[in-house]
This record gives sequence, structure tokens and C-alpha cells, in this order.
Amino acid sequence: MMKSSLRSIRSTNPWGRWICSSCRLQISQVSRFAAVPRQSRQRWLSTGKPAFFLQGTSTIPVDHATTNARHDDFILRDIFDSPGQFKQWKRESRASQSGEKTVGLFNNAYLAHPDGFLHFAQVSLSRARSLVDQVLKSESREDYRVIVRRLDRLSDTLCRVLDMADFVRVTHPQPGIQRSANEAWDLVYQYMNELNTTTGLHEQLTKAMADPEVTKMWTEEEMAVATVLELDFSKSAVNFGKEHRDRFVALSSEISTVASRFVQEMAPEVPRLVFPSSQVRGMDPTEARSVTHHGKTYLMTLSAQASIALRSVHGPDTRKLLYYASRTASSHSVKLLEYLMRLRSELAHLSGFDSYGHLALRDRMMAGSPEAVEKFLQALAKSTNPKAKTEVDDLVQEKRKTLPSEPLYPWDKDYYSEAIRRSMITATRDGDLSSYFSLGVVMQGLSRLFNRLYGIRLVPRCPLPGETWHSDVRRLDVISDTDGLVAVLYCDLFYRPGKSPNPAHFTVRCSREIFPDEVSEAWEQSQREQKRQNGDMPTFESPEFAANDGMAFSKQLGGTGTIKQLPTIALVCDFQHTAASVNSPALLSFHQLETLFHEMGHAIHSILARTSFQNVSGTRCATDMAELPSTLMEYFAADPSVLAEFARHYETDEPLPYKLVTEKLRLANRFEASDTENQIILAMLDQKLHSPLASQQDFDSTAIYSGLQHQYSSSPPDPYGTRWQGFFGHLSGYGSTYYSYLFDRVLAQRVWDVVFASGKNGAALQRENGERLKENLLKWGGGRDPWRCMADTLGEQRLANGGEEAMALVGSWGAGSH
Repeated sequence: MMKSSLRSIRSTNPWGRWICSSCRLQISQVSRFAAVPRQSRQRWLSTGKPAFFLQGTSTIPVDHATTNARHDDFILRDIFDSPGQFKQWKRESRASQSGEKTVGLFNNAYLAHPDGFLHFAQVSLSRARSLVDQVLKSESREDYRVIVRRLDRLSDTLCRVLDMADFVRVTHPQPGIQRSANEAWDLVYQYMNELNTTTGLHEQLTKAMADPEVTKMWTEEEMAVATVLELDFSKSAVNFGKEHRDRFVALSSEISTVASRFVQEMAPEVPRLVFPSSQVRGMDPTEARSVTHHGKTYLMTLSAQASIALRSVHGPDTRKLLYYASRTASSHSVKLLEYLMRLRSELAHLSGFDSYGHLALRDRMMAGSPEAVEKFLQALAKSTNPKAKTEVDDLVQEKRKTLPSEPLYPWDKDYYSEAIRRSMITATRDGDLSSYFSLGVVMQGLSRLFNRLYGIRLVPRCPLPGETWHSDVRRLDVISDTDGLVAVLYCDLFYRPGKSPNPAHFTVRCSREIFPDEVSEAWEQSQREQKRQNGDMPTFESPEFAANDGMAFSKQLGGTGTIKQLPTIALVCDFQHTAASVNSPALLSFHQLETLFHEMGHAIHSILARTSFQNVSGTRCATDMAELPSTLMEYFAADPSVLAEFARHYETDEPLPYKLVTEKLRLANRFEASDTENQIILAMLDQKLHSPLASQQDFDSTAIYSGLQHQYSSSPPDPYGTRWQGFFGHLSGYGSTYYSYLFDRVLAQRVWDVVFASGKNGAALQRENGERLKENLLKWGGGRDPWRCMADTLGEQRLANGGEEAMALVGSWGAGSH
């Protein structure tokens, strides 16, 4: 079983006791609630409140359904826009938590101290080994009927450690806790590699899937999980002999090492260029001065200043030298790339596939095969080409204004594109636009949008001591108007030294149904651990908490009493407060606004797809559909009716003049077809490098890239001697799947046009449209065939069966702009 299999056999917190000062009116109702006996309390909730009893650190939950939504909305803006108010709010909130002990990170009871990560890993490994034994000893039909549930639980048990440790080791500011998380990750990852060679797991799953009396009892979700796991096993050469399996493990390890080296050691052939300062005329004076000394301008080849110079320096000879340098990776980088491709090709052949592309695209991909991807890319190239040619003709005409007899060279494109954009600019500026996008206002807007579309809102909740990794982190409870607490969202959105600048969404814990037998098992294990460790292990106030490591869960009242662990999500960005005051708000550029909406698109997918199996929850769907919800959110970020819901000047409170957004989009999309065409070529390059060509003796990535440019580019192709592919870092992690970005752009455009009527007449805020998207697509995660989801969402039954023709149809729609 491959790593991906157990990351997918693989990436919640309670109500507290505090009541903020503005909600004092709720005290009497909460007090009355606390005085009611437990059974009567449940009847009260089941008849007068949402269907879920929301579990937390206290047996008396704060009921968000009874709080003032308008007040919550106000606090949401305040805690993000005013650091001083946030600190005061925390002080007031924690004053009512007197006596509360320090809890663990994310309220995980094992993580209340650094050594807790290792304890958590050891406990989880004990649970995992027990599950493996149960699966391997399966004999009866009843054993086989629950085998998918047990394998999914095995996945979740390991991923509870791996996903949380993976997040903490790259995000937590304290090196000691990073090291502890890293040790826990290594320990569990090593065990996961052992499972990769445990052939009995695959054999037992195969027996279960071959028995119709077993499979007829499975739900649609269970069958989807079984299919995913079976594919993972088959991809890992588990059916082969020990020698083949050992080679597979060795190859997998070497591929991981070489892929990391390819990114880390990536470098240009010429690292720096030096020019007389007179040869960089046209460059922004401030930027030029920062890299000029004693009459010489020093430009690092891959620096921001070099990119600026390519767009602004008047002298074509200077731009030509810069272009060659920035498009020519070192021979070492190219050799590493080609070695990586050959290793992946060998791995594919070892697993019985014609190429790595066939191996990678078989699992969790809508495309299913390289042939289908080619159909999509060819159709998209055909639909994009006319507009791309028009854009290049515009560049030619711009150059002819001053140099009528010269052709357009590759090093001219950025320069004349910038010249055309400058001629389009009016008096508006992005700084004016950002004044309407304070972070608190944007968070308000996201909550209002989600409430309008899906009936959920973001409610501030003061974190308990030790619950977060930094004092800047805000916790939000995600509250449904029908189901109560459905997720917990931690927002680490502000810049600090040493923090990664890359925005990201992390699913720290997935949704999963917790069955009664594991609740009792977890409780008994926790009691044994307490006795064995002489009280050093955490205590839990109930069996349900023990089964969730102290983290959040929901319990349905009446009927089945289903218990689910709730999605726990972390959003990380690096927005900075304005320079005016330490207590001033962070003002977002339009690009940052789009970025935050994009990441929240991933979060809403994790929130709404609360499946019973973690293998298919949230974003654990088809890889080439995972970016659809997030890309779609970028259309909402630019919609006038959505922006009118929240965008107001941070000082004057005046509403946003939408013409500022129109101007921004007009400039950003001016050469969009050319950019799309370039992405198509890169996706084609990715496919070619992972095709059977990689196993041939004369494999030459430079020749492959040059050939694609000459065949498909409307712009002048790179000149002979360059080798840009050595800078294609996405090949490290997205082997054979780079097309997914384009694929999801096209699908998002189609969903926006069909489901939300391109935002016309306020369609972007209509509940029925949100419900259509949720019911047909978002809520399923990976638990339903993605082609069926898309067909139902778009009302386009030609998509229902997928395949090459469906991929070609999607490509023919083209990639539009918002």
C-alpha cells in the first residue's frame, strides 16, 4: 500500500463556558438549561433546538443558536480588525473560565505538553495494530461486512497523528514542539511503511469485494472507499513478490528524495547579471537604486528585480540577456528532473503500468488516463488559440509604434504587455481598493455569504489556554442553522517573522462517523493507559471524548444517536497590519482578497462534506476536482452583489464603488488567453515527461518542451539554448496532474455560469443556488462518482459517464475570466 493510501486509509472543538459581556441577556436561559435534568435537557434540545447536541469541555454547552447573530457578526469584524479589542475580548471571555486548566493544541488532550505528541503517537499506534489484527483475522461474513469501516478507521487513527503533526511541525513557532511533532510524524510514518508491505490487508479487502452478499450491504460511501483502497493497494505492487515489493519501497524512497532535491537545488545556469546602470533605464528608480552600486546594476537571475526589469527596461539587449538567463535552468537541475522522471517510469513499470501517467491518473482522478487528459488539453488549446493570437497581435502592433520593421521577440512580450496595461490605467489605484477590504470586513463578508448560500455562519469563540499555537490565532465555530456546530476553524492570518508566506488550508482532522464499539474500546483503553502511566495520560470526562482525543464531536439526538468527529481546519496567511498603528486593521489587496476567498473555498468543502468515512470527506475527493470549490470562490470575490454585502471603507464606512473592481479585473485579464495557453503547454509538458518517453534511451526534456512551444504557442517560443523546464517545481508534487488547475478553472467557470447565472440579478446570493451546489456536489466529498456530481450540478448528462469524450467536452467550454 502506497503512502497516499494510508494518508487516505489517512488530511473540533467543544463548547466552552464563557459568555461574552454583550451576551449577558442569554445567561438566564443558559442557567435554566443547566438546571434541567440531562434527559429532559436532551428532549428540550431535540424539540426546540438544532438536531445535534454539541459536545464540549463542559457538560453545559453554550448554545450559539440562542445568541444574537448580529452581535456575532459585529464581534467577527472587531476581533480581526482591532488587535486591542481582540485582547480585551479574550480577557473578558477568560474571566468567566476561572479554574480552567491548560488544554492541548486544538483541544487534543494528549497535546497539553510537548511530550504529548509522542504519547499520542504511541497510543494511536496501539489502536492501529489492534485494527490491523482485526482485519487480518476476519473470517465471517459479518467481519467482511465491516472491513471497510475498520480500514477507514485505521486510516483515521494514523492520520489523526500525521495530519496534526505535519501542520504543527511547519507552523508552530516553538522549535521544541516542532521537534516533538516531527518525531511523532516519523514514528507513525515508519509504521505506515510497514503496512505498505502487509499483503494480508489487500487480500482481505479483495475477499470482501468479491462477495456480493457483503457488498450489497455497503452504502455508496463504503463502496467508494473500498474502490479507493483497492486501487491504492494495486498501485503499490503489493501483489508482487518480496523482491519486487522491496524494490518498490526503495524506489518510492529515492523518488521522494530526488523530488525534494529537484526543488531545493533548483538554480539558473547564470545566477547573476551585471549591467552598467545606464542599461537599465526604464526600471523603477527605487528598485534600480536598491541593486545598483558604484555605477553597476546587479540583478540576481530569479529575483523580483529581474522580473521588474524584464517588464520595464527600454533596452532590448538588456532584456534579451535577462530573458535567456531567467529561462535557462542549470544543467544540474535538468539532470535531476530527468532522473526523477526515469525513476517514476521504473516505479510505474514495476507496478504494471505503461507509464507513470497511467499509474497516477488511475486513482482519484476524474480523467482516469493520459489519453483523456490529452483530449481535454487539445480541446482547450483549440478554444483558447484564437483569443491568444489576438493578444499577441496586439503586442506586435504596440511594438510597431516605435519599431515598425522588427518582429516580436520572446523578451519583448512582458515589456509590451506592461506598456499596454499602463495605457489602460486610470486614476484608480489598488491602494484605494484595499481600503474597502479590511480583514475583519472580509471575514464578515465570508460569513454572510455562507449564511446566504448554505445556512452556516462563522461565530467567534475564545480559545482555551493552550488551544492555539500563537496568540494571534482566532478560533471560529462554524454554526449551521439546522445542525448546530459542524466544524471548528482556526485562523492564523497575520504576518510574523519566520512564518511561511504561503497561504494554505489544512484539514487537521476530517469528518468521520464514530461507531459505538470504538467508543467503548477507546474508553477502556484510556482507563488502562491511566493505570499503566500512573496518571500521566489525559483523563476524559466521557467515552465519547475518549474516542475523539478530547476534540469536538456531534451527537445526534434520538434515532441512531450517531456520533461524528467534526472537521478541524486551519487557515494560514500572512496579512500585515497597516503602518499607521499597531492597532490598525490589515488591509487586503484585491489579490489577497481572492486568496482568502480561495482558501475558504477549500474550508467550506471540508465543512459541508461531513461524510461517514474520512477517506472521502471534504477535499479528499478526485484530485482534479479538489480545486473546483476554491476556484469558484474567486468568482464570488469579484461579484458586485457579494461585495455589496460587506465591502466598506475601514475609516469612513462608505460602500465600495464597484468601478474600482472593474478596473482591477480589466487590467488583470488583459492577456488572460496567453497566460492560459502557457498553462496548457506546461500541462502538456507534464504529460509528456510522465509518458513512455521517459523510459527511452534518448529521453530529452529540453527537446520535448521546445517542440510543444513551437506547436502550440501563439507567442514567440523560447530561443535555442534555453531550458526552462528545470524551473518547473510543480513536477515535484504534481506528477502527471498539473492539468488539474486548468480543468478546475473550466469547471468553476461553468458552475458560475450555469448554477449562479454568472452572478446576474443577485444569483450569487440566492439560497436555492447554494443548495443546488451543496446537494449535488459539495456534500459528497469523494463519496460519489465525481462525473455524476458534475452532471447533476450542471444538468449536463453527457458528463455522467466520464471518459475521453466528457473530458473533450469540458475542454471545449474554454477557460473564461471573472
